[in-house]
Amino acid sequence: MKKINLREYYPLYTQDTIVEVPDEVADLLREYKLAEAAYFLRTYRHKAYFSLDYDVNVERDVLMAALSPLDILEQKEENIRLYRVLASLPEKQKNRIYAHYFLGMSKADIAKAEGTHKSRITRSINAGLHSLEKILKKFPDRRQL
Repeated sequence: MKKINLREYYPLYTQDTIVEVPDEVADLLREYKLAEAAYFLRTYRHKAYFSLDYDVNVERDVLMAALSPLDILEQKEENIRLYRVLASLPEKQKNRIYAHYFLGMSKADIAKAEGTHKSRITRSINAGLHSLEKILKKFPDRRQL
């Protein structure tokens, strides 16, 4: 058993608190402390300091306005409307549009999964989108669907 001072390892301790711990725990704490010191030294030597706005999308994230509850509700209603109209399409068109636009699959991947040619997938998706457009133009008010 080894004695350690908890103040050296935990910043919450403001005064010395000596406890006995098993040898393995003491060795592990010492190892972590050495690894942390080595990390700080490498950071200093390589001048690897980055600002908090290092990410490329920081400006975009800052400009994004928080949605109001009304906006969130309208967005949910639009999504429900879209899913209802999508459900009215034939099964193949619905599945292909869903796979391409919602799951992010390429048309070639969809064709490979279905064992058909890419041009069939493209025609089917285009026909489905045309049908969606006609249905949505027919009922511009979302409460009618």
